[in-house]
Amino acid sequence: MKRTEKSSRPEIPRKAIYRLSLYLRCLHRLKSNGLQTVSSEALAVAAGVKPTQLRKDLTYFGQFGTRGLGYDVDQLAQMISDLLGTNRLQPVILVGVGNLGTALLSYRGFEQEGFEIVAAFDADVRRPRDKPLSVPLYGMDHLGSVIHDRGVRMAILSVPAIAAQSVANQLVDEGISGILNFSPAMLTVPETVVVNSVNLAIELENLSYFIQQ
Repeated sequence: MKRTEKSSRPEIPRKAIYRLSLYLRCLHRLKSNGLQTVSSEALAVAAGVKPTQLRKDLTYFGQFGTRGLGYDVDQLAQMISDLLGTNRLQPVILVGVGNLGTALLSYRGFEQEGFEIVAAFDADVRRPRDKPLSVPLYGMDHLGSVIHDRGVRMAILSVPAIAAQSVANQLVDEGISGILNFSPAMLTVPETVVVNSVNLAIELENLSYFIQQ
């Protein structure tokens, strides 16, 4: 993703941002175990990366830690939470309440990580579903009003491939700038919009390759 001229942040590789999320989870585990400090070597092992990689990732945001003492667990976790914008609940919407969408709405871990699904949308709100939904369900004609009223900037997309691009266009037009795409379709969006795609079939194919080695 290219940064716009208005952005004051440095150009940071996507993989580095992903690793920050791993570091944050490791720090939360360390904190729950009562540890107050951690060395870069120990944190790197917990996250499954090399210490040099961890230190490089953190230097994108400044200098942290004290030589010989390591990182303050609580302070580093707070810093990463601030960087990722998860130090407060961020509103998210979900579009496409089929089997996968219903399962995602049932997952309670989003709020623990700083995200609140505030509403769901579907082309057929009257369709019977296996379980009651924990959030309000709206037709697509309410998409814009909910996004603007709740200040939503992120959306989860779990619609069929044939509808994915059209729905993505609607989301972008209404101001959504981040999409977590569970549809198997490849989306075309402006460079100011970030799309993270989760394709389960591709992930299984990747596993299939490695277990045959």
